[in-house]
Amino acid sequence: MSRSNGPQFKTWFSRLVLLSTLCASPLVSADSSCPMLASYYNRHMAIIAGTAWGWTDSASPTPIQTSAVQVGVGKDVYYTLLANGELTALVDGTKETMTLMKGVSRFAAGDSGVFAIDSARTLWHIRHAEQPRRIAENVSAAAIGDGTDYYVTTSGELFAHGKGHRGQFGDGHDRLTPTSQFLPVASDVNDVKAHTGHALYLSHSGEVMGTGGNIYGPLSRHGLGDKATHWGRIFTDATAIATGASHSAAIRKDGSLWVWGKGYAIEPEHFRDQVTCVAAGSSATIALLGDDSLWQWNSGEEPHRILLIQ
Repeated sequence: MSRSNGPQFKTWFSRLVLLSTLCASPLVSADSSCPMLASYYNRHMAIIAGTAWGWTDSASPTPIQTSAVQVGVGKDVYYTLLANGELTALVDGTKETMTLMKGVSRFAAGDSGVFAIDSARTLWHIRHAEQPRRIAENVSAAAIGDGTDYYVTTSGELFAHGKGHRGQFGDGHDRLTPTSQFLPVASDVNDVKAHTGHALYLSHSGEVMGTGGNIYGPLSRHGLGDKATHWGRIFTDATAIATGASHSAAIRKDGSLWVWGKGYAIEPEHFRDQVTCVAAGSSATIALLGDDSLWQWNSGEEPHRILLIQ
């Protein structure tokens, strides 16, 4: 892909109906601990044996795409990144998928559109039907929250942009007003996840740090009952993180899953073992185990296994 010409991006006149649907829908997604799962509100996706499956609530999953390497969800949209680098979208009520961008290595979807990182580690912003816009270079991870966006550079610097009314910047300056520019807010960051007014980041040493809104405890005791305006330590020895609307999760090296927030204890508690991936939605959580089995549960309920039927 030629960087001087931008990413390959194509639209079809016959797909204007699909585009208009995308523009009308809030493209908000939750963040998973790995590319194989996605969850937001009552919508979920999972990749099993290269096929992307999608479902809502506790319905039976439906195959969406083959050759999938990452999935993401919006309120009315299923996103799939294919092995050839195509980022596609399938909107409820339609049968045809649309290619949003080519040459993508990973992506994040959210309130302001889609963040796509290409093979050269350039970060692009795709806002609805607009052509992708270059945001930053040397980017290793990105997340889009509820009005606040984040990206991590290859040197571990975390940048944030957008609303700050719930303390989403966490930069120690009690910045609560929005900004139109990306500002550095933390360092030594390996990954970042964001949701409804709060964010988590994972440091290179395995510390889970959080900031922002914390009415129900997705940041554990840090700012509990209102909000935190600076990053605070929540958990240690983690290898992956995920956060939903009001609860969060982390996986340790030994495969143990730890959860906290609404429907769970305020302090991180051990939930189960042999977990390879987890994603959090509104009340629901989904997880992949080491035997490739897929599980789902609502806060306060016992997990049940999801069976995939072709």
